[in-house]
Amino acid sequence: MIKLKNKFAIGCHMQWFEVEIAGCYIESVKNALKNLENRGNVIIDVMINMSQYLEKIDTSKIKKHELLIKFKKMISNLEAELHTAVNVEIYDNDNLPYTIANYRRDFNNKYCEKVDVLMWGETDSLIPKQTFEILDLLHSNNANQNVHKYVAFFGGCKMWDESWEPIEHNDFTDKPFIDGDKDNWWSLRYNMTIEEMNKINDEVTDLDVRVVNPYKFNGCGLIISSDVVKSGVNIPRGMMLIHEDTAFQNALIKFFDGQIPQFVFKNILLVHNRKHDKKREYVLDEKGEEASDRRRNNDWYKKVWKLDHHNAYNLFNQSKVYTWEDVFDE
Repeated sequence: MIKLKNKFAIGCHMQWFEVEIAGCYIESVKNALKNLENRGNVIIDVMINMSQYLEKIDTSKIKKHELLIKFKKMISNLEAELHTAVNVEIYDNDNLPYTIANYRRDFNNKYCEKVDVLMWGETDSLIPKQTFEILDLLHSNNANQNVHKYVAFFGGCKMWDESWEPIEHNDFTDKPFIDGDKDNWWSLRYNMTIEEMNKINDEVTDLDVRVVNPYKFNGCGLIISSDVVKSGVNIPRGMMLIHEDTAFQNALIKFFDGQIPQFVFKNILLVHNRKHDKKREYVLDEKGEEASDRRRNNDWYKKVWKLDHHNAYNLFNQSKVYTWEDVFDE
């Protein structure tokens, strides 16, 4: 059993239409906690978002209360098996949007003074079972070297282009990018299982830890030392739904000008099944082969993507900050 020296919080925003994939994320968190002697050093935070402000539930397929029951069962199973508590909040306001950008901003603020390290979970992710052991070593070693402000990332799956290679897992970097490939384990569209991830990570004997400069990360599995947030870096309030990770990164650059490190564990895989075919289940009147295609069919989504992109890249100049009123302004 592993005894942690430091305190951690991992938080995940779960939309009601992600109910069919959230269980795999929960299972990976469970695996990461099993061998901890002091599980109380890890706060597990979950927001279950039942709002239908942006998407409506297809009640011919499932009822709202049935979705909530599914979520609650996942959480209660985790608590019962590990004898540990999960901090759960249910958002159920159809008149006001609350998104992953809101959640991650609030999560950072809520826990930065309670723990040493923050981690962003995601419903389509699988975190390594070695997560907290590795982060505990990282934080303690950094503190011994007077490094209190940093961000970190585990090796990731294949991304869109070569610019992401600094944070790709070593086994993925030399693999080809084949658009539309769903069969090969290294493909962007392949859905990897916990067992497949564990097989890769269990082969590691020595950590391959690198420093990435300039910063390169996305929001899935981002690790942040609490002192970064306590120093003022967070997701700007102008971010509505998308690019919140980019906005956080740009704020980090503005505050610290690249003077704090980003560590990457290149040979420890954190899975991001971003193209999972069950990512957007039970959404009324959505059509499309892939989940990303179905969301893009919504005019509001295309508009918020454009406006959030503007907001993320114009944080520190005189450009207008767009809001949900601009998204739905006819």
